[in-house]
Amino acid sequence: MVKTTSTDVRVLVFSRTAEYRHESIEVGVAALAELFELDATEDAADVTTASLERYRAVVFLNTSGTVLDDGQRRALEAYVREGGGFVGVHCAAATEYDWPAYGELIGAWFDKHPEVQPATIRVEDPLHPATAHLPQMWERVDEWYDFRTNPRPNVNVLLSVDESTYDGGGMGVDHPLAWCRSYGRGRAFYTALGHTVGSYVEPELRGHLAGGIRWAAGLA
Repeated sequence: MVKTTSTDVRVLVFSRTAEYRHESIEVGVAALAELFELDATEDAADVTTASLERYRAVVFLNTSGTVLDDGQRRALEAYVREGGGFVGVHCAAATEYDWPAYGELIGAWFDKHPEVQPATIRVEDPLHPATAHLPQMWERVDEWYDFRTNPRPNVNVLLSVDESTYDGGGMGVDHPLAWCRSYGRGRAFYTALGHTVGSYVEPELRGHLAGGIRWAAGLA
């Protein structure tokens, strides 16, 4: 476990991969370490009831595949339901496909994506801490995820992408990218952004992640 110190929020950053591994994981951990006090781990043994009690939020940073056993799943679900924060970044939506509670927590599972390319993002909630600093129309380069279902009926959508501004989108005119929801007494935040290495040096993306984590932690 790698430890570092930054601000007033202590988070666990979990980046275990059982399938595809993003090259941006290491720079993502480094970027979050500049924003928060954190412990970074890829060891699922750190996801226990006793361990999670030390954190205001847990960040699944580009995790993939099945990364937790049944006991670890129960610990994470109970942690959030009892008031903890959960944050999923990008490939966290391609994680734990066979665990229904995780599907509820993440909001929607990844389906497919076209090649990395520019697109225009719409800010749907300009008051949320994860989006308040962003322009209403935000142009950037990323890997634009399609999801198996549209999460909108069950979440507060923060960002959506305009499929007319890129090639290969498959969800149509309503294509959410980032959202949040309550989960028991806790909070869950997900963003599909964060595929590329360069994402994590962008001030706008860092602000988006920082605001989402602080919101999930109950501090914003």
